[in-house]
Amino acid sequence: MAKILIVDDLPTEVQLMRSAIASLGHSVVVATDGEQAVEMAHRESPDLMLLDVVLPRMDGFQVCRKIKKDPNTSNIQVILISSKTQESDKFWGLKQGANAYIFKPFSPQELVDAVKKNLR
Repeated sequence: MAKILIVDDLPTEVQLMRSAIASLGHSVVVATDGEQAVEMAHRESPDLMLLDVVLPRMDGFQVCRKIKKDPNTSNIQVILISSKTQESDKFWGLKQGANAYIFKPFSPQELVDAVKKNLR
């Protein structure tokens, strides 16, 4: 099974993501700010990161860019998940190297489908 790093500063959002993907059987680790996300990406070597955009200490766009530019973490699949719902936000997120961009609020099935697709 894969390891998934959930990055969100809101416990309710973390729980929503965790319960949506629970049936997939992957192991889950959690970070609550951008700097912690980068550190855990190196320490935990997750296969996939569910990354909020609006975070303390470093936003999700910056985290994604750092992860994707570092040869040690560039293979991590990144799904940005955000309440920033403008097409320009999605465009910018994908330009930072994200593999997918999901708008909040998301359906559990939408998240499961994105995780499955990006773990192939």
